[in-house]
Amino acid sequence: MTTDPRQADAVDPRFAVLPGRPGKIIAVHLSYASRAEQRGRRPAHPSYFLKPSSSLAASGSSVERPAGTELLAFEGEIALVIGTTARNVACEDAWAHVGWVSAANDFGLYDLRAGDRGSNLRAKGRDGYTPLGPSLVEASSLDPAALRVRTWVNGELVQDDTTAGLIFPLSQIVADLAQHLTLEAGDVILAGTPAGSSVVVPGDVVEVEVDAPDVAGLPTSGRLVTTVTQGDRGFDEALGSLPAADDVQRAEAWGSREAAGLAPAGREDLSPALRAKLEEAPVAGLSQQLRKRGIDNVTIDGVRAMHTEAKVVGRARTLRFVPNREDLFASHGGGYNAQKRAFDDVGEGEVLVIEARGETGSGTLGDILAIRAHARGAAGIVTDGGVRDHAAVAAVGIPVYSAGPHPAVLGRKHVPWDADLTVACGGTTVQPGDIIVGDGDGVVVIPPGLADEIADAALAQEAEDAWIAEQVEAGHPVDGLFPMNAEWKARYLAWRTKS
Repeated sequence: MTTDPRQADAVDPRFAVLPGRPGKIIAVHLSYASRAEQRGRRPAHPSYFLKPSSSLAASGSSVERPAGTELLAFEGEIALVIGTTARNVACEDAWAHVGWVSAANDFGLYDLRAGDRGSNLRAKGRDGYTPLGPSLVEASSLDPAALRVRTWVNGELVQDDTTAGLIFPLSQIVADLAQHLTLEAGDVILAGTPAGSSVVVPGDVVEVEVDAPDVAGLPTSGRLVTTVTQGDRGFDEALGSLPAADDVQRAEAWGSREAAGLAPAGREDLSPALRAKLEEAPVAGLSQQLRKRGIDNVTIDGVRAMHTEAKVVGRARTLRFVPNREDLFASHGGGYNAQKRAFDDVGEGEVLVIEARGETGSGTLGDILAIRAHARGAAGIVTDGGVRDHAAVAAVGIPVYSAGPHPAVLGRKHVPWDADLTVACGGTTVQPGDIIVGDGDGVVVIPPGLADEIADAALAQEAEDAWIAEQVEAGHPVDGLFPMNAEWKARYLAWRTKS
């Protein structure tokens, strides 16, 4: 059953399908399991961002891709329209506060995401970037666990999922929001998008429909239709940051690296700017910043540097050894095995990370393979196993982190099994494409999507720590200075402003 709650005096077509202009539009960052699998990360709890009501648009409207941008992406979503005020409601009672559901399209301009640091204000808050409609369906007639959302681009079905695939049920989302803020009648919640979201270009027509396929009569929102147009207006550099599209944003916008026409993960080089920052930032500082963000198990433990003065920065390539078994070594240990293939294929600026299970009773490489990696331009080698020909490997000059020297050949403890897959090295997980940074303190693994943020924060902390050290050397006690209280923080900020 559909209903039309529009006020008689509503004249603005953007809000015509709704009870009125909503006070809030709240969107969920990541909520479908299919989308989480596509992105390679599954959140433990829902998180949200706000969209302005001025971004709403009616079915049949157009959405503009601004001049100088390339990554306008659609996201077909279920829109929940609050019917009655909700504040501190139980999960089992939350659905009763939803008045209607409809279709929505949470358009986003990925070229602008980096400057907003997750707020999505400019990327998703632009005029027309939240089309909704064309009809509302009464929520009381629906099972929130049995709704379906589908999206078509130029007539081709590209998204098809149901709320059974949500990581966080709709009732949980409503109840969670209501414990933090008051949901008022007319507020809109966008419940996230499933896998299949991708980039659209001027001329494309995007349609979204929400229905309840298990309900008699198939209640439906109808097809929400939006046409993509090309804008002729760009951005003023004097007013704020300009659009910037990198390969990370391209992969996220298109849905995968392959869809974006990019090389597989792990083979793209670091940008010169990021590499320079990571080469300057100390591993201890990078580890500290990762821990502040709840990522603590990222140090490769039990390995020591052959060249303590060398800094290692690069994308991870991986090699895995399994425990030796004579029949398996006979089939996998000889010839052009996984170990030889990995050393032959490691690229310039990459770090070969070897899983040896912390087994120190055998070598995992020797001088010939070290020479090969060095000739390939590899940035370094990390193994939680032993190294044969230790002095000769050190003389090659390529930075190596290992569990120490051992004279035994590979077959005593290991079978070279496979390469370029997720491995465990020194007690932490390493995936191809992860960023490896090593110095005299050890080796840390940085998720690629956090690298810029972590490097910037580590360098900022390093500058602050250096200033604190100067004050201690000048005779100031550490109490209140390390860490800085409000008075010392004000002094530091004043010094930084002057410098």
